[in-house]
Amino acid sequence: MRKLINALMAGLIVGGLLLVSVQAFAGTCAPRVDCRQAYQQGRIYQGINSGQVTPRESYRLERQQARIRGAEALMKADGRLTRRERARLHAMQDRSSANICRAKHNNRRVY
Repeated sequence: MRKLINALMAGLIVGGLLLVSVQAFAGTCAPRVDCRQAYQQGRIYQGINSGQVTPRESYRLERQQARIRGAEALMKADGRLTRRERARLHAMQDRSSANICRAKHNNRRVY
């Protein structure tokens, strides 16, 4: 009986620590930002593979994606991602999306 009580107490303590750690990271969760980042990366790769994006364009687009990832990391460093920071990330991604579209449809090709 004593072993059962000790096991339950240990489980509650571990569960409580897990809950606290999940709550600590809850403010930095940005699934829409992360999914969009992955989607845009896929668009760049698709453009490279199809020849629609030149090496120079791909370099610039990749650099822009790296800047967005860096800005996101800096914004998340304090443990929170505020509404304003999230809006700034979305604006950066909007510009990146327009640049990807422009690079893919500007009739410059790699043969």
